[in-house]
Amino acid sequence: MSKIQRALISVSDKTGLIPFAQILAQANIEIISTGGTAKTLREAGLKVKDISEHTGFPEMLDGRVKTLHPKVHGGLLYIRGNETHESAVKSHGIAPIDLVVVNLYPFEQTVAKPNVSLHEAIENIDIGGPSMLRSAAKNHDSVTVVVDPMDYSDVAKQISASGNTTLELRRTLAAKVFTRTAAYDGAIAAHLQKEFKTASSNLPTALNLFAPLAQPLRYGENPHQTAALYGKFSEFFQQLHGKELSYNNILDLTAAAQLISEFEKDAPTLAILKHTNPCGVGQGNNLREAWDKAFATDKQAPFGGIIATNKILDGDCANAIAEIFSEVIVAPDFSAEALEILQKKKNLRLMKILKSPNEGSHFDVRSVGADSFLMQERDLKMVSRAELKIVTKRQPTEAELNAMLFGWRVVKHLKSNAILYCSADRTLGVGAGQMSRVDSSRIAVWKAGEAKLSLKGSVICSDAFFPFPDGLIAAAEAGATAAIQPGGSVKDADVIAAADERNMAMAFTSVRHFRH
Repeated sequence: MSKIQRALISVSDKTGLIPFAQILAQANIEIISTGGTAKTLREAGLKVKDISEHTGFPEMLDGRVKTLHPKVHGGLLYIRGNETHESAVKSHGIAPIDLVVVNLYPFEQTVAKPNVSLHEAIENIDIGGPSMLRSAAKNHDSVTVVVDPMDYSDVAKQISASGNTTLELRRTLAAKVFTRTAAYDGAIAAHLQKEFKTASSNLPTALNLFAPLAQPLRYGENPHQTAALYGKFSEFFQQLHGKELSYNNILDLTAAAQLISEFEKDAPTLAILKHTNPCGVGQGNNLREAWDKAFATDKQAPFGGIIATNKILDGDCANAIAEIFSEVIVAPDFSAEALEILQKKKNLRLMKILKSPNEGSHFDVRSVGADSFLMQERDLKMVSRAELKIVTKRQPTEAELNAMLFGWRVVKHLKSNAILYCSADRTLGVGAGQMSRVDSSRIAVWKAGEAKLSLKGSVICSDAFFPFPDGLIAAAEAGATAAIQPGGSVKDADVIAAADERNMAMAFTSVRHFRH
């Protein structure tokens, strides 16, 4: 195949542009360019031909029309060696363009800015760029197309070696182009649907999914399942130590980060999770105190678990954690002493939270098989003290109110049916994922007994309403003196009466926290 003769370069992201263009110049490749890209290349001493000189037609409409021209798309799309195509381009004076280097107007970054105007968003919709990319990618048998500056190095090496690129590389780059333009169009569609919505729901009328490969994984939930991680994980978490993350690690640590974000502004708080369920959460004057309370809830489940803290992990707490086997520790940061202690465990993953997971998308998407997906708003609802509705004759004490608010933030992260016994600064008994709410309560009471923790004076938290009084009665018999639940059962009056008979205080939240 003949060498690359002519390149068209038009980029918004100029990372690595000059060294790459210098390689092209050394290979005697003519460079055609536009606007700011041409200016940047000239300032670096490179010879550049303006797009208007190439097409014989001036840029117009504030630059909206500059590359939408037959001399651009004809030069990209014509099939080399096809007699009809060769005759057509020759008769119209269309020169071949063998290399296209284009990245797009920063639409996604623009709409991510707070209070961006519709006008600014629309002006950052690239038209010519995707058109050139798609033309070049369609004709990848002959044309090399680069949409990602990360690919400059591979392209430059092949051009330096042979004057052209291999078909294998061109195919890889072409596929990348269509992935990028699909994502770009998806982002535009999603934003405009949100801007122009007339329905009461803020869910899109179509679900456009795009997430670049972040890293391949050894396997999925089980060794016979292949798996990979996609998306912006590295913007939220940084791995400081330990072996490669597994599929299950990622499920667990993101669940841990979401739970601990509930306590972002609280006193030092530490949570221990297993299979995405919290098995112990504690608060104290420092993280070591918080650890002692969380670990005391269940000293068996934390083996191979996930630990999350809301403060910088210090050496004293690290020493305590190091006494058991953990898979992952998630924290805003780690002190030098903590790192020294924990890095002695070569397989322990240490993950720094770069930003709260709540800063990401406010939607959850789940595959349900049959090529179908469920999408919902994330459960970010918090309940304040003022929003609690006390439905019993006895008002809760200050300690009971504090325990209600503490436990309510934990129980929403347990799998349904979820029951939690707690005090104001620690979990005492946890029951989750059972088919019956009474069974979850029994398990929570049994776990507290195994841990030798008294439930006398505790608060019971239920992620959904008590359908019958039996669950509440069982809690009272276990020692609970107060309860917090959504309310809303047809048997609410019976449940309230059962609480009053036992001098319990009970609050309704009017918010359910099912988690499947």
